[in-house]
Amino acid sequence: MRVLIVKTSSMGDVLHTLPALSDAAIALPGIRFDWVVEEGFAQIPTWHATVDRVIPVAIRRWRKAWFSAAIRQERQTFREQLQQAHYDAVIDAQGLVKSAALVTRLAHGIKHGMDWQTAREPLASLFYNRRHHIAKQQHAVERTRELFARSLGYSKPQTQGDYAIAQHFLKNSDEMQPPYVVFLHATTRDDKHWPESHWRMLLERMQPTGLHIKLPWGAEHERQRAERIATGLDYVEVLPKLSLAEVAATLAGAQAVVSVDTGLSHLTAALDRPNITLFGPTDPGLIGGYGKNQQQMVSPTRNMGDITADAIFTALQGNLRRVDMEDS
Repeated sequence: MRVLIVKTSSMGDVLHTLPALSDAAIALPGIRFDWVVEEGFAQIPTWHATVDRVIPVAIRRWRKAWFSAAIRQERQTFREQLQQAHYDAVIDAQGLVKSAALVTRLAHGIKHGMDWQTAREPLASLFYNRRHHIAKQQHAVERTRELFARSLGYSKPQTQGDYAIAQHFLKNSDEMQPPYVVFLHATTRDDKHWPESHWRMLLERMQPTGLHIKLPWGAEHERQRAERIATGLDYVEVLPKLSLAEVAATLAGAQAVVSVDTGLSHLTAALDRPNITLFGPTDPGLIGGYGKNQQQMVSPTRNMGDITADAIFTALQGNLRRVDMEDS
């Protein structure tokens, strides 16, 4: 059985789709997937063993110059790639008009998606041949697992979903590397940042543990922040610029992670690493960390500065003790 997945973005949403593939692989041995995803996240589906072909799409970039000659050619190439195969099922897990109209509609195969009442954008349901009512009051991972189960004709497992990508990175990990913790300090919204002074206090609290601390970054201003909070601490390493796969490999080998609300916190969960995610103005609700040992620390005032370094350090010690017990 060959299935096309339409789940284009964001990083968290793409990662949240992976457990549904694991379910399907158990229920329907031999099933294979192709996946349409935004070009910036095209590495992620390749990490799951059931995915054969990734078809990158660039709707975010294309819409800036939709009718230019170069973009028209890219769109035509994408359409030709999309229509190379006829699928037993096409599952639109995005639930948006843009994904349904610009991608799902063009694919060959019976098209499945959420119905008018439960799709993220009700109009998207008009593009599907089979519409499924997927209750909204459940975690995004569970909604997607249910959509796949109904679309492909099996019962959704009652066990926790398995992303099934950690081994992709661990099999190539450096077992001789000393134990380390990763602090994910960067996010896109200013009000979701934990204050630099708090990161500094937490780093100083970490010194007696003897653990190495790694600070990844993506943009230049994030590198500068990492350099500031790490100043003078020889056990803290500001990493070089890394690809998404390299960041994933770093996270996969970590003893534990502390993160702000960012796509990389979902990647940490997908890699089964103990993680403490800090929430201020955003509500984790039904889209927070999903996986093993995922802990959410929410500011009651919605102000990130009200989450203390002491509280994080105490919670982090608990995560590290669990890791030690699992390894012993």
